[in-house]
Amino acid sequence: MLDHLLVEDALPAVLVTLNRPQQRNALSTPLMQELTGVLERESARPDVRAIVLRASGPAFSAGHDLKELLDRTLEEERAVFETCTRMMETIQRIPQPVIAAVQGIATAAGCQLVATCDLAIASENAKFATPGVKIGLFCSTPMVAVSRNIGRKRALEMLLTGKQVDAHTAADWGLVNRVVPLEDLDGAALELAHQVASASPLTLRIGKHAFYRQIDIGQDQAYELMSQTMAENAMTCDAQEGMSAFLEKRAPTWRGE
Repeated sequence: MLDHLLVEDALPAVLVTLNRPQQRNALSTPLMQELTGVLERESARPDVRAIVLRASGPAFSAGHDLKELLDRTLEEERAVFETCTRMMETIQRIPQPVIAAVQGIATAAGCQLVATCDLAIASENAKFATPGVKIGLFCSTPMVAVSRNIGRKRALEMLLTGKQVDAHTAADWGLVNRVVPLEDLDGAALELAHQVASASPLTLRIGKHAFYRQIDIGQDQAYELMSQTMAENAMTCDAQEGMSAFLEKRAPTWRGE
């Protein structure tokens, strides 16, 4: 039984919905723990090839539940952010691509959640902000993911001013992949999930893991690591099958090996 999420099969994808609409899908500790567990469980299923993360109500997520951050000890405050970090790291650690389908506002840790997902589609209604500076709590952990998506100057503009960014600006800056009308959001996210799912699951796992290994290291080290990764990938059954199928002008048959 889940208290804060809805999970629905749309194979080869799974739809995971944040379901605290009256709290603007604030990322309470129970919700974050629940989402981490769901991601780990669903990622272990061989029939799941992508995960779509969406939200109920008008907001995607308003970020941390501020009630959890009042009148706490340092250890208690640290526990909240460590739980959040585990959730974010799980999104990028599991083999399946995680696609955010953002229907409304995503602020603070909610914006971090979008930035952390591997792919993101936003509705024209969506807005993004890191407004912690306005309440005396700088968005330091959201900054990690956001700055890695949109670069220093744009990230600092969001972080230092707290101003909202509309969906089309978010797409232009690289925070989301593209923008669609609200009524097309779920369909667009599932279409992207199906496009991803057409590839070998082994190749997707290798590629996603490799991407996050190389993205923040120096170019020389990245080439060294990725040359080894690509050589090992080329030895897999799926890579051999895929290359043979391409040369023979036929559809590949993936074995996941």
